[in-house]
Amino acid sequence: MAPPTVRIVHSGLACNIEEERYSERVYTIREGETLELTCLVTGHPRPQIRWTKTAGSASDRFQDSSVFNETLRITNIQRHQGGRYYCKAENGLGSPAIKSIRVDVYYLDDPVVTVHQSIGEAKEQFYYERTVFLRCVANSNPPVRYSWRRGQEVLLQGSDKGVEIYEPFFTQGETKILKLKNLRPQDYANYSCIASVRNVCNIPDKMVSFRLSNKTASPSIKLLVDDPIVVNPGEAITLVCVTTGGEPTPSLTWVRSFGTLPEKIVLNGGTLTIPAITSDDAGTYSCIANNNVGNPAKKSTNIIVRALKKGRFWITPDPYHKDDNIQIGREVKISCQVEAVPSEELTFSWFKNGRPLRSSERMVITQTDPDVSPGTTNLDIIDLKFTDFGTYTCVASLKGGGISDISIDVNISSSTVPPNLTVPQEKSPLVTREGDTIELQCQVTGKPKPIILWSRADKEVAMPDGTMQMESYDGTLRIVNVSREMSGMYRCQTSQYNGFNVKPREALVQLIVQYPPAVEPAFLEIRQGQDRSVTMSCRVLRAYPIRVLTYEWRLGNKLLRTGQFDSQEYTEYPLKSLSNENYGVYNCSIINEAGAGRCSFLVTGKAYAPEFYYDTYNPVWQNRHRVYSYSLQWTQMNPDAVDRIVAYRLGIRQAGQQRWWEQEIKINGNIQKGELITYNLTELIKPEAYEVRLTPLTKFGEGDSTIRVIKYTAPVNPHLREFHCGFEDGNICLFTQDDTDNFDWTKQSTATRNTKYTPNTGPNADRSGSKEGFYMYIETSRPRLEGEKARLLSPVFSIAPKNPYGPTNSAYCFSFFYHMYGQHIGVLNVYLRLKGQTSIENPLWSSSGNKGQRWNEAHVNIYPITSFQLIFEGIRGPGIEGDIAIDDVSIAEGECAKQDLPTKS
Repeated sequence: MAPPTVRIVHSGLACNIEEERYSERVYTIREGETLELTCLVTGHPRPQIRWTKTAGSASDRFQDSSVFNETLRITNIQRHQGGRYYCKAENGLGSPAIKSIRVDVYYLDDPVVTVHQSIGEAKEQFYYERTVFLRCVANSNPPVRYSWRRGQEVLLQGSDKGVEIYEPFFTQGETKILKLKNLRPQDYANYSCIASVRNVCNIPDKMVSFRLSNKTASPSIKLLVDDPIVVNPGEAITLVCVTTGGEPTPSLTWVRSFGTLPEKIVLNGGTLTIPAITSDDAGTYSCIANNNVGNPAKKSTNIIVRALKKGRFWITPDPYHKDDNIQIGREVKISCQVEAVPSEELTFSWFKNGRPLRSSERMVITQTDPDVSPGTTNLDIIDLKFTDFGTYTCVASLKGGGISDISIDVNISSSTVPPNLTVPQEKSPLVTREGDTIELQCQVTGKPKPIILWSRADKEVAMPDGTMQMESYDGTLRIVNVSREMSGMYRCQTSQYNGFNVKPREALVQLIVQYPPAVEPAFLEIRQGQDRSVTMSCRVLRAYPIRVLTYEWRLGNKLLRTGQFDSQEYTEYPLKSLSNENYGVYNCSIINEAGAGRCSFLVTGKAYAPEFYYDTYNPVWQNRHRVYSYSLQWTQMNPDAVDRIVAYRLGIRQAGQQRWWEQEIKINGNIQKGELITYNLTELIKPEAYEVRLTPLTKFGEGDSTIRVIKYTAPVNPHLREFHCGFEDGNICLFTQDDTDNFDWTKQSTATRNTKYTPNTGPNADRSGSKEGFYMYIETSRPRLEGEKARLLSPVFSIAPKNPYGPTNSAYCFSFFYHMYGQHIGVLNVYLRLKGQTSIENPLWSSSGNKGQRWNEAHVNIYPITSFQLIFEGIRGPGIEGDIAIDDVSIAEGECAKQDLPTKS
């Protein structure tokens, strides 16, 4: 068992990495490139990894799939995605390990030049000063640097008395202003602003030009339309915007005051066309002209789409006596209301039994009532007579025409009676089940029948449609897909609309929503040894109704036990002695009128799966040319949960193959929790990957298997305990060519070399004697010249941490094979380079001249005090028979054996 440790490494397309800057790591990347950060963790059990961004919450800007992976990958990174990224590793042991890295996203937008003029007059009327400001702005990270040119001439502060260059203090370097004082003829020229971030991340400079002339002027525009524009729905409308001034020629754009422009619009320069206009297209539209001189010009117009909707009426019996009934000799007021756009075009006309009505002493018509919302007309009938009974109609229309009128009929008669509201006895309380559709009913009588308003009576929450009140014309409220949150009291009440304007009548309806029991655990896996007891427990969390609860225990389809709940909240089922016969899935169903909730238990005596140990240092090593070995290590999850594990069945197959090769690994004694079990896999073929399957076995059968894939990889930046490179891989063990030398080392095997190779020089096989094996060599044929160098750099090796109580330096044995055959052999040198001393190379070993047609071995003790690198340097001799080769480079912890060291150092 080991607590987690973590470090962050980077790949992807970084343009700069600063390991230490204000005690943090900074990773610089260009906008649009791919960010890739990998979290390398150790610890056992295998830690869980989570990537988070500044403030510790998972960023919604990188894919969820990568948040819990070792590698965080963000393609096409944008500027807002910069910030500090944290990798957190947790395995339940000790504190979580957290490392962070700051990601800086670099970018440079195109600069923009704007021109501003200031005109002032001095005391003398004949003196006229004109000053022009050219302002350059570009968004960037890091801060941008600006330079100005007039034509090909670079403008600097002080280089021209008529020119002043400065940064306004409030812009923090984002703006650079060029001031032309008292404009002169030579100031009419072509100006260029160059924005630069000094090629960081290979971001090139960006330039923008502006031609200043005596005609340069800010834009002015004209709208060739009325304001406002009133149209009927369905019509096409065209807005025309033209420029009336401005040099250079302004560009025209259209915007809408609220929201975006409708998708159906057609734009042609300054002309905007809206086909088949609707009420949704109404609003303020603005034309904006910009040529980067002065302020943009803006002109707006308001589009109004005619509409008439929602016609309603209400009857007010004698408002002075607060009657609820219409009575002869009293006053009656009939009100009509509609929603109209534009409201000033709305007109009303009244009819009685189809004949036009005009205002008189007893029939008083008012078009608008200041006490109610606009769009209302009233008809007051004073001293109601029997002859006044009949059908009154108010008709709403718009003066502009083109919109259908709204006509509302109101009957006034002796049968006109105020409303009454009741709930049928069987309709409250209403019982329904979650997910059903239910109708709440309030019966309304009266003539005319008013609209019914529904709302929640017991709590201030919205109705199912999201509003606080729902209208119903027949008194019925229909709710689809009822949920438990909808339980409670509902209020129905009469509205003044389409009925009497009297004190509202109201009634209450209770809704009871039944739902099946919620139980825990939904699923639980139980493992136990043979002949031991097991007890399963299923608990009720919530249910309605709760008073009628029964339970059933089943194994598969077999009924084991039934019963009814009394006061307890759970039911149990015991197994006194576990055996193979009672393995299986046990289901406990807890049932009420609305349905059932189910607890499931998977009961077995199978051993838990083993857990592979991923943190074996450098688990791959090479011991022969074509073969590698692998140290497989694992721990056993919950080793004491079931019967003793007596063996493991190991299965292995080459990736892509069907057949498994299997063998048993015997286990003696009990396995302890966290105990590391090791088994060496040998004779694995390079560079093939293998699938490994491990299954624990008890005397009663096999447990759950675990599978992992092992891959052959060359060690990356190894923490030195053992390193061996035979140059068989495509990446030649991460050796690299030095950029400062004259030519490169070449990877070759005897089987693949050119048939025109130079005879009498170089090896005829690799160090192991294989014609197919590879080695590295220097080719000294033309155009190589005497004294030219080829240098091969090893990866950087991190040495083991120092032991505070032990010796100060660690020793390593460095060995390699070399081949120096040919009459023109030059020199082979080996150097040691320490971290932080890149300009100093310590000579380790050197040899020159013909050594014969054979491989020789060299051993050298090294004592590095910090991370280090090895350099092989081959120097060409006087002729073409001078090929030098190396193979099988090794570094091992500890000093070389004495018999390996040369007698003379």
